[in-house]
Amino acid sequence: MVNDMLTIARYGGDIIASRGMQAEKGFLQHGSVSTFEHSVSVTKMCLRLSRALHLTTDERSLIRGALLHDYYLYDWHEPRGGNDLHAFSHAGKALKNASRDFSLNEIERDMIQCHMFPLTVRPPRYRESAILCLADKVCAIRETCVGIGQKIAGHMA
Repeated sequence: MVNDMLTIARYGGDIIASRGMQAEKGFLQHGSVSTFEHSVSVTKMCLRLSRALHLTTDERSLIRGALLHDYYLYDWHEPRGGNDLHAFSHAGKALKNASRDFSLNEIERDMIQCHMFPLTVRPPRYRESAILCLADKVCAIRETCVGIGQKIAGHMA
């Protein structure tokens, strides 16, 4: 755990300290979890999965792409007009924002663009992208279930 945070800070410290990532602390993702907390949890999960499965990855790209996968920079729970389905559109918005604010390599761009597969048309092209797809879904399910459990517990109290 501590080792993961040191590795994340080494490769993604500039992202974590950025204005955009700091703004993510004010946007809810799942339940009471902020987009920032979700992004860090997903990044940790990516590292755990790649190590547990003994996969060779570009660890720097894995961390940077995972941190930026939801870098869309708005609260998706608030209506914004238009015919926007967040689950289908936010990866493109995150990629646009991340490309504007950071220098991304091909693996990182693919990770951000494809992390919602199979909702996105194009499947992941890199091992790191596939790991992110899985890690994001594991964390989203965990965060959503905890939120539901808290609501149920609150109603029973």
